Amino acid sequence: MRTLISNGTVITPQGSHDLDVLVEDEKIVALLQPAGTSENITADTIIDATGKYVVPGGIDVHTHMELPFGGTFASDTFETGTRAAAWGGTTTIIDFAVQRAGEEVRACLDSWFAKAEGNCAIDYGFHMILGDVTEGALKEMDTLVGEGITSFKLFMAYPGVFYSDDGQILRAMQHAHENGGLIMMHAENGIAIDVIAEQAAARGQTDPVYHGITRPSRLEGEATHRAIQLAIVAGSPVYFVHLSASEALEQVAAARNEGLNVFAETCPQYLYLNLEDHLGAPGFAGAGYVCSPPLRTKHQHHHGDLWRGLRTNDLSIVSTDHCPFCMKEQKELGLEDFRAIPNGIGGVEHRMDLIYQGVVAGELSLARWVETCSATPARMFGLWPQKGALLPGADADIVVYDPNATTPISVETHHMNMDYSAYEGIEIAGAVDTVLSRGKIVIGKDATGKREYLGKAGDGHYLRRGLSQYLL
Repeated sequence: MRTLISNGTVITPQGSHDLDVLVEDEKIVALLQPAGTSENITADTIIDATGKYVVPGGIDVHTHMELPFGGTFASDTFETGTRAAAWGGTTTIIDFAVQRAGEEVRACLDSWFAKAEGNCAIDYGFHMILGDVTEGALKEMDTLVGEGITSFKLFMAYPGVFYSDDGQILRAMQHAHENGGLIMMHAENGIAIDVIAEQAAARGQTDPVYHGITRPSRLEGEATHRAIQLAIVAGSPVYFVHLSASEALEQVAAARNEGLNVFAETCPQYLYLNLEDHLGAPGFAGAGYVCSPPLRTKHQHHHGDLWRGLRTNDLSIVSTDHCPFCMKEQKELGLEDFRAIPNGIGGVEHRMDLIYQGVVAGELSLARWVETCSATPARMFGLWPQKGALLPGADADIVVYDPNATTPISVETHHMNMDYSAYEGIEIAGAVDTVLSRGKIVIGKDATGKREYLGKAGDGHYLRRGLSQYLL
């Protein structure tokens, strides 16, 4: 089966190129000069990309499908969540298998394989959350690296749930130094946050906005600094997930300026949403914006600093931390106390569009858009050049993106399993037009030109990952 994507502008981290893309079965086989070369190519399907961008499929390296949290589960299953991802131009996710205190790593990982197998619309991999850093868990780290699970998440937040103390973190980092794995860090001072939150609740301050007020940005900065020092002592790289605050970014930038292997991602919610207008929305509406770290105040420079961090590469990747919960019966668990609101915002469907708005606004170049959403995630997490690249031999994960169209975001039109949208009413300048996953068109158009989903559960394959290219 041959597919030719013709007359488009191919966007890579190196720039823009007028090239046609030839796909055979699941792989890209050639990039062709459009002037006459492609006229001699026979193809079963021809996609006319005139006036459109051709980019590598998006890679979202931070999702939480079916995550148990606060007495409920994230509302997207691997089937619904990966289907929504495909609608938004994401063709690979890396989700998190979860180990909690007292549980065996292997049994927990197997349960996550069972959730995903046969259900994913796009390709997927796993990180491993270590919620109980024991001798047994440390030995399992070595085994998992050999099996293609090469990254491990630790928490400085959520005491009693996922929290690791400095000694446990140091030991995990020392193991990563030996086995080549990458430690991913949720950096917030959870011990101090719990004290502040308890004091707020005792004063009767239980509305959703206090979720943000009781998690000050300085405590993200402090934890980020502390984790970097532990990584230096261990001789280990460290990758900070969902960085939200200027204070944390300052620590990452300073470490990178010293030449250290310190990396970080941010998420669209920290670039667009804020504490006052969203988390502080009237009534209980702010519960829809409860996530950790929280949305930051608009009265400081967090948004601008994060966009600048993306430009300078102090922030390497944009992920979503997609962890959706419905307002009804899920977020409502915290009607009387913000501490009981399940933490998470859904956004796997909108990441490519929202970061493209940075291009429209002049914050990022087209090349940087592709780099932060596709190429760097693949390199960082051991998938390059199979993923994230428009190169001969790479998987044919390709998005045709129309910069002249518009995309309204609404609960009425999104495909995530949620009863609200955190980005309700935003109109995107641009639209995902066509999506190929390993050469198969999974988002196409019907006879009337309306976009349609052409994939199915089970189309996605599990990805056995190598070591990060940034650490070799």
